Amino acid sequence: MFTQKVISGWALCCLAAVQLVGLARCSSNSNTGNVNGNSAVATNGNVNATASTSPATNAAPQAKVNLNTATQADLLRVMPNLGSRMLHEFEEYKPYRSIQQFRKEIGKYVDQAQVAEYEKFVFVPIDPNQSDAATLQQIPGLDANEAQELIAGRPYGSGDEFLDKLKGKVSADELEIARSYLAR
Repeated sequence: MFTQKVISGWALCCLAAVQLVGLARCSSNSNTGNVNGNSAVATNGNVNATASTSPATNAAPQAKVNLNTATQADLLRVMPNLGSRMLHEFEEYKPYRSIQQFRKEIGKYVDQAQVAEYEKFVFVPIDPNQSDAATLQQIPGLDANEAQELIAGRPYGSGDEFLDKLKGKVSADELEIARSYLAR
C-alpha cells in the first residue's frame, strides 16, 4: 500500500512537471509567434516572411526559415518537436538545391506527412534561373502551371526581373515572401 501511494504521488509529480514544461513551451512559442503564425521574428536574416496577426487557421503566410542558412537554434525555435536526430539530418544535407532534394533526403527518416509538416516551417532558397517547379511553388499562391510559365520565361537578368514576372501571379504579400525566398 505504501509503495502504491509513493508511485501514485511520483506519477502525479511527473504529470505536473510535464504540464509545466508544456505551458512554458506554449508561452515561449506565443512570444515569438513562429509556430502559430502570429508574428515573424528575424534572427540573423534567417527568418523570412511577413508578419501576420491573424490566427493560424487563416490562410495568411507564416514566417519560414531558410534551410541553408538556419542555425540549429533557428530550427529548434520554429519547428515543434524537432528532435536531435532530425536536427542532425537537416544539417547533414546542406546546402539544399531544391525542395525535392529536401523531401527525398528527409523522407528517408520520416513519412511524407511529416516532411510536409516540416515544410510549413522551412524553405529552400529560390534561384530564378535554376530552381525546379516544385521549388518555385514554395512561393505562396503560385500553382504548378504558373511555375512552369516562370521556368519558360528564363533566363532572368536579375531577381527583380523574376519578381516582375511573378507580380501578376501572386498577391503583394506573397510577392514580398517570394522576395525573401530568393537566393542571395
